[in-house]
Amino acid sequence: MAGMKKKAEVTIYDISKALNISASTVSRGLNNSPQVRKELRKKIMHTAQEMGYQHNKFAANLRQKRTRTLGVIIPRIDSHFMSSVISGMEKVANNSGYQLLISQSEESASLEEANIQALFNSRVDGFLVSLSYETKNSDSFQKIFRKDIPLVFFDRVFECGNCVSVVIDNFRAGYDATSHLIDQGCRKIIHVGGSMNRNVYSDRFRGYRQALAEKSLEFDDNSLIITDLSDSSGELIIRRLLNNGSMPDGIFTANDTSAVSIICELKKKGYRVPEDIAVVGFNDDPVSRIVEPNLTTVHYPGRAMGDVAASTMIRILEGTQFEKVNSIILSHELIIRQSSLKSGNNIISLQAGK
Repeated sequence: MAGMKKKAEVTIYDISKALNISASTVSRGLNNSPQVRKELRKKIMHTAQEMGYQHNKFAANLRQKRTRTLGVIIPRIDSHFMSSVISGMEKVANNSGYQLLISQSEESASLEEANIQALFNSRVDGFLVSLSYETKNSDSFQKIFRKDIPLVFFDRVFECGNCVSVVIDNFRAGYDATSHLIDQGCRKIIHVGGSMNRNVYSDRFRGYRQALAEKSLEFDDNSLIITDLSDSSGELIIRRLLNNGSMPDGIFTANDTSAVSIICELKKKGYRVPEDIAVVGFNDDPVSRIVEPNLTTVHYPGRAMGDVAASTMIRILEGTQFEKVNSIILSHELIIRQSSLKSGNNIISLQAGK
């Protein structure tokens, strides 16, 4: 710690002096070598502990050909969801003696590929990856597969035989969000989605379509708007809806950032939320509880996702992940707040305990 005087590190030479044996014997004993008698090995271990000897991790890692680092590639770090995932990962990794090397693809496939190469060259023990908007196929991951380096995808994933995916059931979540709007009396519901290259957005969209189809509600080309889901997307979305000539009575959008942007823009144009247009977001970011009216959204367990992804990776590396898993599905929850409650009498009952 800063400000505290550090004691001189205890070395194997200090132990050899204390036990009056050679440093190389101490080294072998500490590495549990059968060349050293069992009693002497015990004695060496015991003395090392008493003297506060810390095994030189770096030298040991070089011998084991392990770096005890995990390479993490995420689309961007400035989202509340991603920072929750990273904090879940860090806790697990640090507790198990691993470090994270984190890089951002900034939603670019070529930058993602450069990150893979850089982490590969850093000899990370495993990869934890959430894919960019642009990534079309798994070509840039082939080197990882060939070298048999463990790979865990989370949130935005590829289906592949030799990797693990940690996800929520995005199809079900999209279905739940849309069904809720239908239950509130919405009959013309549009969906604002992200890149359909990605499972999270295509699955949420499929869930939305399924909910509409079950109630025979119309879907046409104007019902889906693809954007970058940024905090400036509301303006573009509302302009597009106004240009289409007929406003919806419900909007289900694939993240909270765009939902808040949409609510602000609707209010500017004189629409009331939820009376005129009900809005549902996705992720349960803190902003969903600040925007007025508070935002109905899908709780996405980011920290748990990071925890599960890192724990699974470490079990694979330590050889304790015995059952073969390809996909781990975490549970989501629809959190109902004012922004979607058209039938106002529901507010009290559904808000209880939230």
